[in-house]
Amino acid sequence: MRPGVLRLALAGVLAGLLVADQLWPPPRRGGSAPRAQVVVARDGTPLRAFPDRTHVWRHTIRLEEVSPRYLEALVAYEDRGFWWHPGVNPWSLMRAAGQWLVHRRIVSGGSTLTMQVARLIEPIPHTAAGKLRQIARAVQLELRFSKREILETYLALAPMGGVLEGVEAASRAYLGKPSLRLSAAEAALLTVLPQAPSLLRPDRYPERARAARDKVLARLRPLWGEAAVREAREEPVIAQTVREPLLAPLLAERLRRLRPEAARVASTIDAGAQQSVEQLLAARLNVLPPRVSMAALVVDNLSLEVLAYAGSADFSDDSRFAHVDMVQAKRSPGSALKPFLYGLALDEGLIHSESLLADVPQSFSGYQPGNFQASFSGPVSASEALRRSLNVPAVEVLERLDPQRFVALLRRGGLRLELPRGASPNLSVILGGAAVSLEELVGAYASLARGGLAGRPRYLADEPIGEARMMSEGAAFVVRDLLESGGPVARVVDGGVGVRRGIAWKTGTSFGFRDAWAVGVSDRFTVGVWVGRPDGTPNPGFFGANIAAPTLIDIFSAVDDSQPSARTPPASVSSARICWPLGVRAEATAPGLCHEERTAWLLNGTAPPTFPDRLRDGPALYTDLRDAHGQRVRSGCATGEVHSVAMARWPAALEPWLDTATRERALPPAWSADCRHARAPEAGLRIVGISDGETIRRAAGGPPPELRLEARGGREDLIWLLDGRPIGRTEAGRALLKRFDEPGRHQLTVLDDSGRHDRVEISVR
Repeated sequence: MRPGVLRLALAGVLAGLLVADQLWPPPRRGGSAPRAQVVVARDGTPLRAFPDRTHVWRHTIRLEEVSPRYLEALVAYEDRGFWWHPGVNPWSLMRAAGQWLVHRRIVSGGSTLTMQVARLIEPIPHTAAGKLRQIARAVQLELRFSKREILETYLALAPMGGVLEGVEAASRAYLGKPSLRLSAAEAALLTVLPQAPSLLRPDRYPERARAARDKVLARLRPLWGEAAVREAREEPVIAQTVREPLLAPLLAERLRRLRPEAARVASTIDAGAQQSVEQLLAARLNVLPPRVSMAALVVDNLSLEVLAYAGSADFSDDSRFAHVDMVQAKRSPGSALKPFLYGLALDEGLIHSESLLADVPQSFSGYQPGNFQASFSGPVSASEALRRSLNVPAVEVLERLDPQRFVALLRRGGLRLELPRGASPNLSVILGGAAVSLEELVGAYASLARGGLAGRPRYLADEPIGEARMMSEGAAFVVRDLLESGGPVARVVDGGVGVRRGIAWKTGTSFGFRDAWAVGVSDRFTVGVWVGRPDGTPNPGFFGANIAAPTLIDIFSAVDDSQPSARTPPASVSSARICWPLGVRAEATAPGLCHEERTAWLLNGTAPPTFPDRLRDGPALYTDLRDAHGQRVRSGCATGEVHSVAMARWPAALEPWLDTATRERALPPAWSADCRHARAPEAGLRIVGISDGETIRRAAGGPPPELRLEARGGREDLIWLLDGRPIGRTEAGRALLKRFDEPGRHQLTVLDDSGRHDRVEISVR
């Protein structure tokens, strides 16, 4: 044949092959792999596998993630010419054909790894025509993909017994380890397993599997050496029972929906931390009532990556709503928003850390909050109110900040409160009158350790970092310090015990004990815990401090072994001495007007004064008149020489709560005899039937005395206090019967809902 004709014929054949290749392309390299998914931890540990339509588990994997021993064994045993042949090894095919002619049976198949991949991605019959088709597909694969891509396809799709495909799925399921850590013996075992996966399963037929493994090891003796092969042969075949991986199952389901086309979803979860958190939650189930679940979230402060995610307490317990993800659910946070209130009030210049607040019964335009313990403390600082989670002072601060502005600032920081349908922000927001998710709450609390920057928790390594300013760096420092150590005074008094612990945390309990919360920050992590019934029914007796907080501390102990670092205040934060009741700097207050001195954190050097009195008009500084004997007088009734005295007034609602020493300094002295008629109780409310200084005597051998407590001039309900403790509430004009079992001096106080009050001292003998 002439050369020109030959070239033309070859060109025609080549063109025909190219056309055929385009008309009948091979199936995609992954086969049905995109239909099967696995969600893995940051180190590759499977969290949960989602099988394909045939319930097959497989893990896609790169060559770098597989043990080099396995790759050596695979190529040496299955296809020594893999790296150079074009998909078909002619020498192997001729050897296989010769063996078939001699023995009249298949001794070796002659298939290359590429040919095996062709069969894995497309069912091909075991016939002569099928073999030719397999060869054609192998050549097509070699033309389209690199050797590396072909080998990675084999690593993902090789049958490994039962529902397992691929070396990583087999290594995890049988050996409990990633394929990167395979020993020489294990590498040989998984190399031979695809030849007869049902017959060589190490969990069912360990002796068969060992014999097949040793056959591979014998083939590898020239490559690995006699000593290495001898040592590998001595290793027993031990395989664990195949079970579905199930770590962070609710997060895995969430990420699977987020990345539906990905065969392998790499999360930010730390497998060790996740196991610890799940075990801690499971250990507490025996003390929880029926239908109660728990949720927990651990976030890295630097990267905002989620290291542990437990959406329910036990994924296998449907009676506890196992499949309801309470990390995402919106629930009432109770008092858990209070740190943000005080931080934002600092930024607005409304308070400093020791601002004087009133923990007393008060009515805020008809809203009458009470404390969790149903008692009141009188004068408290902002720091004390935050640490003790007092409700009335928080409502007082929110009233000054404005509820709508508070909610808007939280939303700016990424904490999107969900209000009841048709409702607008009001004072109840700070006590749980809105809803928030654990996910968003943890992201917001992270701001305390991130210079005031809140963040969106990240579940995928390629997810962008989302940050928003929750509060200033200085406010974040102050709030964290108050929650962690108690502020500048506690650092000195208790030696910084809280700082050495290194955790600043806050609890919350919603109305009716429906939700119990605890959220805390350390230098490294922010952790949140929720406890409750997902159906929203009450869980009496379980609140943040007694169930969520201990779990929070245990999680920190399990995941954070670092020592807290020393923190210095940012430039915007300074400490200064301030005075009560005015609230301003001590150096700017005359000694006689400083009734109590405290050390406070100031933001930007400002010391805001105490809030204006809600019950009494007039300035906090006023002038009083005294006669020559130091008794109180008025200009209209005084006789003789009088002089003026500067006085600092405490908020009217707090005067009944002052101790004896403070009362002597803060309140005017007794009226002069000439002006005694000028005395009047605060705003007209007066205790009747009992005189100030009266002595109540008990009859000899008789029962303890019982008094009829009655007041005139009050509005709506009256609140009665004995030595600062509430003893009852009556309607205005009605009496309260009180038995005095304990002898001694007692202070009896009455307040109405507007804060007006009267007070008498009595002695019981």
